[in-house]
Amino acid sequence: MTKKIEIYGTTSCNKCFNVRQILDDKNIEYTDYLIDLMPLEKDEMMKRTGLKYYPQIFIDGEHIGGEKEFMELVTANKL
Repeated sequence: MTKKIEIYGTTSCNKCFNVRQILDDKNIEYTDYLIDLMPLEKDEMMKRTGLKYYPQIFIDGEHIGGEKEFMELVTANKL
């Protein structure tokens, strides 16, 4: 079953780029909310997470955290 992955990040964030690159390399589709280009998405991210930093990642609507937590899933082969 395909998981729905959402990323809140910016165009200049290295951690965001790393997450996107891994998903692209694995041919995993995701929705990318570029909060520096879409200010309303930043408000949505803060409402959903209570956090102001990025990236913030959701899998099937569940907030998993940022790059560190994402990398833990990748390392454990649970993505």
